[in-house]
Amino acid sequence: MGNDLVPPSEPLDWSQGAWLHPPVHAEQGPAGELIVEPAADSDFWRRTSYGFVHDNGPALLAPLPVGTAMEVSFRLDFSAQFDQAGAFVRVDERTWTKAGVEISDGEVQLGAVVTREFSDWSVGPVPEWAGREVTVRVSRAGDALTVRARVDDEPWRLVRLAPLDPAAEAVAGPFCCAPSRAGLTVVFTGWRRGPADTALHPEH
Repeated sequence: MGNDLVPPSEPLDWSQGAWLHPPVHAEQGPAGELIVEPAADSDFWRRTSYGFVHDNGPALLAPLPVGTAMEVSFRLDFSAQFDQAGAFVRVDERTWTKAGVEISDGEVQLGAVVTREFSDWSVGPVPEWAGREVTVRVSRAGDALTVRARVDDEPWRLVRLAPLDPAAEAVAGPFCCAPSRAGLTVVFTGWRRGPADTALHPEH
C-alpha cells in the first residue's frame, strides 16, 4: 500500500547532518554506507510506565520543514533486547518521534514512539524482515507526521500518524540505540529527502 503516495526522493550526504549525542564510533564504509556504534545504555524515552527519562541516543539530524519527507535505510541485524534503529524526528527534548525496528521480548518489532512530554509506544512483529534492508519514511505535511516503512522493495506500510505543530522547527535523520548492551553496530545504507507524501490514503 502507499507506493503511489510516495514521491521520489534525493540522496542526502551523511555530512549534511549534525549529531545529537555522538555515537561511540561512526565511519563511512566502502560502499558509502554509514556504520554506527551507539553507546551502551543509550535510548530515548520519557516517563510513561517505566518512570525514567532517557535522552542520550545518537541521531544524525537535518532540517525537516513542512512539506518534506525523509527516508532512512539500514540493515536489520539485531540480536539483543531493545537493539533499535530507524528515523528520528525532534523538536526538543519533550517533543519527538522515533520510528523503526527493534528487538522486544525476543521478536523483531516494527513500531514508533511518539513523545509529547510523555512517550507513547506501539509495535507489531515483523520476523520476516530479519537480515534484510529496512527503510523508514517520515513525511511532514500540515499538522501531521506520517510514518511509513518497508523492507527491501516491498510496498510501504503505514506505521503511525502523529500530530506535529506546523509552526515547530523540526530536524530528522537516522538514529540507533542499544539500551541493554555495548557493541551494537548498525549499518545505515541510505538517507534521502524529498517532497512530503501526496496523501494519507490512496484514492479509490
